[in-house]
Amino acid sequence: MIDSVSSLAVTFWQPLLVAAFILIGFIINLFDGKEEDRVKFRYAEMPIMRPILIETKGKGFWRAIWLWLVGTRQWEIVEDFYFFLNGEEYVIERGFKFDGASVPKFLAMWLSPVGVLLMGGLVHDYGYKYAELVKTTNKVVVPKTQKEMDVLFRDICIEQNGFKVLNYLAYWSLRVFGFIAWNRHRKNG
Repeated sequence: MIDSVSSLAVTFWQPLLVAAFILIGFIINLFDGKEEDRVKFRYAEMPIMRPILIETKGKGFWRAIWLWLVGTRQWEIVEDFYFFLNGEEYVIERGFKFDGASVPKFLAMWLSPVGVLLMGGLVHDYGYKYAELVKTTNKVVVPKTQKEMDVLFRDICIEQNGFKVLNYLAYWSLRVFGFIAWNRHRKNG
C-alpha cells in the first residue's frame, strides 16, 4: 500500500505540487479576507494585442527546435493602452512589444504568460524596458527603479486576480532574478 502511494506521488509530483500551492493559496486567501486597492489599477478596455510570429522557417532544424523549446511568444500593442494608477492616467503606446509575465517553460502549462498575470506583466515589461512610465498629461515621464516596477507588478496582479501566494512567489522571483532583464535593458539603451 505504502509503495503504491509513494509510486503515485513520484509519478505525479508536478500536479501534486500545483495542488499543494493551490490549497495553501486558498487557505491564505480564506483567512486573509482583505480585498485591497494597493495601487488602484484601473482601465477602461483590455489592451489590444497581436501575436508576433516566432520565426522558425529557414532557421535549420536544431535552431528551430531550440526556438520551439525555449522561445517565448512576443506580443505587440496595436492601439495605445490607457490605464490608471492611484487616480493618474498613464499610457503604453502602440508598437510596444513584450512577452507577458516571464513564466518558466515548465510552469507555462499551468500559468500562461498572458493569463492572470497579463496586466501586471504588461506594465512591468514596459517599466523594465524603459525604466519609466508615461503619464498622459503632457506626456510626463515618471522614472522608475527595478524595485518599484517589481512592487507595481505584484500589486497590480493582486488587485487583478487576487492570488496573493502566486503573486508573492512571482514578486520574489523578480526580486531575485529580475536584475538580469533590468540590466540587459539598461545595457541595450
